[in-house]
Amino acid sequence: MPTSLPPPTESDVLSDAQAMALALEQAQLAASIGEVPVGAVLLDADGRLLSVGSNRTVCDHDPTQHAEIVALRAATRKVGNYRLPGASLFVTLEPCMMCLGALLHARLSRVVWAAADPKTGVCGSVESLHLHPTLNHHTRVSGGLMSEEAAQALRDFFRERREQKKLQKQAQTVQSPLDGAQ
Repeated sequence: MPTSLPPPTESDVLSDAQAMALALEQAQLAASIGEVPVGAVLLDADGRLLSVGSNRTVCDHDPTQHAEIVALRAATRKVGNYRLPGASLFVTLEPCMMCLGALLHARLSRVVWAAADPKTGVCGSVESLHLHPTLNHHTRVSGGLMSEEAAQALRDFFRERREQKKLQKQAQTVQSPLDGAQ
């Protein structure tokens, strides 16, 4: 049985693969509490861990609590500045418009995403907003790092959710005829 590595400390310099693996762990954490499995990791300019985040929209009743925003808020509070020049974000799902806007305002140097989001992804799937020529800050964006692992986590989560809804519907259907028989 493979052993997992100890969690990184603030002094550890992480590779891109290590950062995305940590983001995938955050995605699993989100799934374990009923959230869509998206995780994010922010590294400083030297590749050291600034913060992590996982989706919390359902738990917090807040549509802005995407993994990217959770990680961004933690990092900006930690450094005492809303700007994070030189920082890199690793996220398991291509950012949406809201998240990309926040990441651009924070002046991140780089965003790396795993799985494409053909519905709301604006870093190459639906649009490539980070390339818009009128922006006053541009962030390097790349996608596809550990994409299969991230996509599989999303598929598994939504398959399980569909199965639960199907079972609930079947339970309601079974109860309905019995309720009317008396």
